[in-house]
Amino acid sequence: MAVVITIDGPSGAGKGTICQLVARKLGYHLLDSGALYRLTALAAQNQSVDFSDEVALAAVAASLDVVFKPAESGVKVVLAGEDVSRAIRQEVVGMNASKVAVCQKVRDALLQRQRDFQQSPGLVADGRDMGTTVFPDAEVKVFLTASAEERAQRRVLQLEQSGQAADYDQILLDIEARDKQDTERTSSPLK
Repeated sequence: MAVVITIDGPSGAGKGTICQLVARKLGYHLLDSGALYRLTALAAQNQSVDFSDEVALAAVAASLDVVFKPAESGVKVVLAGEDVSRAIRQEVVGMNASKVAVCQKVRDALLQRQRDFQQSPGLVADGRDMGTTVFPDAEVKVFLTASAEERAQRRVLQLEQSGQAADYDQILLDIEARDKQDTERTSSPLK
């Protein structure tokens, strides 16, 4: 089986950046598990699925038509033929992804899909539960974090650089709420 390196931690800690650098340096495949939850949230939003309907959300997750394509600035994410790389990074999609991630049926629908990314020569997996649930036997496990204030500042800068408006105070509140959801969920909590 191919080598797996997992990098877990809260949103905005820099996991994605580190994972991309490590994967590129080693020539490994890359899994951004958060993108799968964001894609599920975006697809559910686009299909007007009720976020309290766990069965419907799981059906959306199971039927995602998604492709991750290497790009000069990271990874291009294509959903049903449309480049949604920027759309899945919107704050509302991130918050909805946290709502989706607490649903056990959604987690079950995405588990094997995530494990299928383990291919030669190796995989670098980014998420909240990569080292604890998805790849518990990973050869290398890293937990990366930063203060909520630092992560909010990073997010503000990221949004401003992409031409979007950013409210530090609201982003900080959103990060704190997401941290609470991610660490207190009953299924595969961030730890």
